[in-house]
Amino acid sequence: MKRMMTIACLLAGAFLLAGCPKKATTVQPPTAGSQVGGSSSTSANGGASTSGSDLGGDNANGGREGDASGPLARKVIYFDFDKSDIKPEYADIVKLASQTLSARPGLKVKLEGNTDERGTREYNIGLGERRAQAVRRALMLEGVAQTQISTVSFGAERPAAEGDDETAWAKNRRVEVVYQREQ
Repeated sequence: MKRMMTIACLLAGAFLLAGCPKKATTVQPPTAGSQVGGSSSTSANGGASTSGSDLGGDNANGGREGDASGPLARKVIYFDFDKSDIKPEYADIVKLASQTLSARPGLKVKLEGNTDERGTREYNIGLGERRAQAVRRALMLEGVAQTQISTVSFGAERPAAEGDDETAWAKNRRVEVVYQREQ
């Protein structure tokens, strides 16, 4: 009887381990100010993905893959640990975005706030929102209309780099500037 219980426990454990997912592969982290790839083809509010042809000729994936460049390519602003202040080296990204949005009043931008994995879910959602709002305020100070800007916080839910070290965490503390279709 004891032997059967041991065998049953071992089999149950084997089934549980067999169902565990493998560790996710590491996504190549972006460089400062570059585009960031995404795996989702829909926006957080359920809208369709942005087509490059709608945004002035960037690649057909809206700056998500390949060598998309130009003013409508997805840009990234990185932050220090537990901070929401925009570093001076990202002023050119804010300036380019404000010029692009001011020149095209029908164009909109979504600012996606992200954090590293440290901290509670609630704290990280709040920190991601503070980061997105900091970029929003900077754009509005440059003259961008409030109606052209939306923000969303993903907290630690969408890491750009997997890992438990400062290199990975630094790539995850970011706001992605994502252009949306012109109306």
